[in-house]
Formats: sequence, structure tokens, C-alpha cells
Amino acid sequence: MSNTNTSAKPIHLQGSAPLLSVFNMPASVRFYRDVLGFDVVETSDKPDRQDDFQWALLRLNGIELMLEPRGEKSCPKPVTANAWLDRHDMSIYFGCKELDKVYTYLSSSGIEVQEPSVTSYGYKALYVRDPDGFLLVFHSYPSNK
Repeated sequence: MSNTNTSAKPIHLQGSAPLLSVFNMPASVRFYRDVLGFDVVETSDKPDRQDDFQWALLRLNGIELMLEPRGEKSCPKPVTANAWLDRHDMSIYFGCKELDKVYTYLSSSGIEVQEPSVTSYGYKALYVRDPDGFLLVFHSYPSNK
């Protein structure tokens, strides 16, 4: 494949929405909606238990995420969840200019979060894990870029 940039692109992409398979759908919905501020914009069904959807689309400032339960609706033992994450880990990066405010907000909300630090490639970043252990990275571009 060539690295040449051409004006005519064969595919016009308009965004992306990672699909996270989660072990506890209500806990994940509450984390992304109530802690991070995402709106639940579409769901597959009206669940018997609050927030226990078979699928949900969440949106915040143009960022979209999809959630679905992994396996059975009942949450497996944490050991099972950790074993799965050890093999299938991933991270989601969110651009964010006010990392110190985000750190203060998350830590005061009882969320385990690392203080912002400068990465090896010069960005300032803050790391947090969601209820399923997926790594979320809030990062800020250096002022000289």
C-alpha cells in the first residue's frame, strides 16, 4: 500500500464507536453516564432491571461508545473477568484539555485514578479503568503541537 495522500478517498468515514463487551451492564452504564457524563441515546430494549440493556449507544460531545453484555446477563466472578481482560486488553483515548480538573472530579467521586503525568511522547495523560477494567486515557496535546 502506498502512503501517498490523494484528494479522492474511496471510503468516506464519519466517525467510530468502539463496542465494549462488559460483564455488568448496569454498572457500566452508570459509570459512563453518571460519572463521565455520556448520554444514553439508544438502547435495544426496556430491561427488567434498570440499565440492564442488551445493547446501548452512548454519546458525549460527538464521541460515541457502544456497550453490550458479555455472555450471560448475570455477572461472572471477578476472576473470570480479570482472566478475560488479561488476554483482551484495550485502551480508549479521549482528548481533554483540563486534566487536573478531571483528576480532582474523578478522585472526589471515589474513582481510582492516577494523577496526570507526561508521557514518553510528550503528551500529558491521566489513566483510569472503567468497571470492567478497560483502560481510559484522558490526554492533552502539548502546547507546541
